[in-house]
Amino acid sequence: MPETLQQRWKSSGLEEGDTVLIHSNIKRTIEEYRRNKVDTSPRDILTSFLDVIGDKGTLILPLFNFDFTKGVPFDIRTSESQMGALTEIGRKFNGAVRTGHPIYSFAVIGCKASEFKGIDNVGGYAEDSPFGVLKKLNGKIGSLDLDDQNSMTFYHHVEEVKRVDYRYFKSFTGQYTDVLGDTKNKTYELYVRDVERGVLTDVNPAGALMWSAGLYQGFRPREGSGLRLVNSRKMFDFVEDLIESGKALGTLYSIGEKQ
Repeated sequence: MPETLQQRWKSSGLEEGDTVLIHSNIKRTIEEYRRNKVDTSPRDILTSFLDVIGDKGTLILPLFNFDFTKGVPFDIRTSESQMGALTEIGRKFNGAVRTGHPIYSFAVIGCKASEFKGIDNVGGYAEDSPFGVLKKLNGKIGSLDLDDQNSMTFYHHVEEVKRVDYRYFKSFTGQYTDVLGDTKNKTYELYVRDVERGVLTDVNPAGALMWSAGLYQGFRPREGSGLRLVNSRKMFDFVEDLIESGKALGTLYSIGEKQ
């Protein structure tokens, strides 16, 4: 009999009472359990995370959807997550709070969900965004079977707060429908890479440095549980130091051809 999902996450350092943002690729987890004749669904995985963090814990799931950047209207009540089945279940979960940015919104479930209620940050990664609230709450960030490049959006939070010179603010305006069903044109921002300079997001080297520094706890992608965790404040300080010491090029971004 394989270990339970709950045991799996505990082995990675997830604890009762944690406030945790989870980025995920659940495919391998489901396949492993099914090979062992244990039928496992995305809802089972969501429930297992909630079981581990308990009544005093808070689970945050990314509901990122990039359609607004293409002129598609956003409805906070119905616009779906593009981050996979686990996050869609989280979006629809009873009592879940959804934050307001039409591109980088989150579902928040649990004890501290009220801390996120009504957040309508203009800047996708800003200090007043859910990333900043997570840091204020001394929360954790988890990534399940994904490398840093494909999961750890928190890097961009640090970059926006530090106003790095290889990114700039870009505005997007479109139709936005709020929780009351009222629709109007609204404008939001993203701190995007400078494609004219050939800037490419390239954060896996920083992830390797965080492993070396002992900031990550748990398992690398596709090993063991596949879940690793990092304290958000410690990650912020680490990435801030990379930026301030002039090491961002080669750890957080690279330069390719102009696009």
